Amino acid sequence: MGNFYTDNEDIQSYFEILDVRSLAEMVEDYAENGDADYVPENLEDAVDGYRRILEIVGQVAAETLAKNAQQVDEEGNTLNPDGTVTLHPLVQENLKRMTQADMMGFTLPRRYGGLNCPTTIYTMATEIVSRGDTSFMNMFGLQGIAETINAFASQEIKDETLSRFCRGEVTGAMVLTEPDAGSDLQAVRLRADYDEASGQWLLNGVKRFITNGCGEILLTLARSEHEISDGSGLSLFISERNECVKVRHLEHKLGIHGSPTCELVFTNCPAKLIGERRRGLMTYVMALMNGARLGIAAQSLGTAEAAFRLARTYAYTRHQFRAPIEVLPPVAEMLTDSKVSIEAARALAYETAAVCDREQYALRLSETVAELPADKAKKMKQLSRQLKRLNAMLTPMSKLYGSEMCNKVTYDAIQVLGGSGYMKDYAAERYARDARITNIYEGTSQLQVVAAIKGVTSGTFQNYVEEFEQTVFEDAELESLKKELVCAKEKILEAVTYVKGESITYVDLHARRLVEMAMSVIIGHYLLKQAVKFPRKKVIAKYFIEREMPKIESARLAVLSGNRMAVDHYLEIVGPVPEVE
Repeated sequence: MGNFYTDNEDIQSYFEILDVRSLAEMVEDYAENGDADYVPENLEDAVDGYRRILEIVGQVAAETLAKNAQQVDEEGNTLNPDGTVTLHPLVQENLKRMTQADMMGFTLPRRYGGLNCPTTIYTMATEIVSRGDTSFMNMFGLQGIAETINAFASQEIKDETLSRFCRGEVTGAMVLTEPDAGSDLQAVRLRADYDEASGQWLLNGVKRFITNGCGEILLTLARSEHEISDGSGLSLFISERNECVKVRHLEHKLGIHGSPTCELVFTNCPAKLIGERRRGLMTYVMALMNGARLGIAAQSLGTAEAAFRLARTYAYTRHQFRAPIEVLPPVAEMLTDSKVSIEAARALAYETAAVCDREQYALRLSETVAELPADKAKKMKQLSRQLKRLNAMLTPMSKLYGSEMCNKVTYDAIQVLGGSGYMKDYAAERYARDARITNIYEGTSQLQVVAAIKGVTSGTFQNYVEEFEQTVFEDAELESLKKELVCAKEKILEAVTYVKGESITYVDLHARRLVEMAMSVIIGHYLLKQAVKFPRKKVIAKYFIEREMPKIESARLAVLSGNRMAVDHYLEIVGPVPEVE
């Protein structure tokens, strides 16, 4: 029987790389177990439990999700005349199998029937699920909705909903985007009015591009303060699927056909407020989106892993010129680049997930544990703020790097397969179609740059990598590679100093170059750290760093050039707007 966890040694190695035992200690400290049937006896038992959970996910992904993926992609879901959606029977089977395996409350407390797993383990599981079927990850990965409810909702709402998530009775949707409010969520118009007679909030308006909008639990961003036009007038609401919410349209998409993307119409839909009024966007949705972005990084990893394995197998078995095509240098380079890029993206995503776990632990201790000594509470609060700044940089970097990597790897997989890759006989074309959404939804790559650039220019990046620079490697080659990264950091700081002396337009123009340079240095340090424990990683680190150094120098020269032609001569270059025929 196949298993997408046990056949991936790199994922398994992160139990040692990230010291998963320390993550277990954090989530088990002050855990909400209630009268749960099972609670780990000790930390070793908890870590062993994580491995068993991932083995189960790996088995379901290999034996059910991957088996069903092609037919789901070809046939999709069904919009009914009454404004409801019927999921494809095999999507329903996928949900049933994950529910039977008790995997639908991955990070929720055991008191509700959840598994109480760290974000890091959930990220690993999300990658594994995505390798089975990229589109199904959008149902499995929407567990972040339950996390938001657990973090911010009233106890009454938590008691009403969270156990149902864990039992697989409901799925959810984050209902944010509108026809005129995509990337700019401050422009959300859907109204929320408090009805004094019923004592309920009522929602009215239209939402578009809603992933799994046919789910039973809807977290909806709406304007509760009608006199305030910006984000401070928005609140977050929870509602149940009912006759007041209709799916008006199912989007016809390039890929992820198993994931229903809906246009929703709300007509006096009863809803309850999550948390406090006016904090919907800046507090609750931003927390929700950070988790979602990390989920897309993991989704990108799983999709790329599946595409790479297909390409590698094909290159080994396909013979041309009396030899397997993988011995041809251009093919070998494509496959080598793909493999190294996947492991680089995995390092960034998993390390970011571990930072999220540490941030959440520090925040929980400082804000919710009454018996915590005052000095420790203060220390935890300071740590939480520090990690939040770091997380604000690493999370968008993870999505940016992972999604762009995924698109390139799946594109190159088609190239390795040649004409066969263009045909539907192989899954390569499906992987490429599914990959294309990853650098669009939950914030385009350009928006991830906007989110990450502050960390690069404000000192967060510098402080973070200088911690890694303190390491002295006994291996002379590793020490030499570290010095290359130190040199690269100095080039980045030089470029940062230059852009700070220019206009904000110039900063925006070159922000992506700066963020990509910083990502390369950060990932390089991660891979060097791994090389100490895993000799094979030394080759990966060397290949990655030597590949990235010329790119960093090229980006540095571009930043220092002062070239603004793309904006200063925009109309001259792109010409007039084409006439519509």
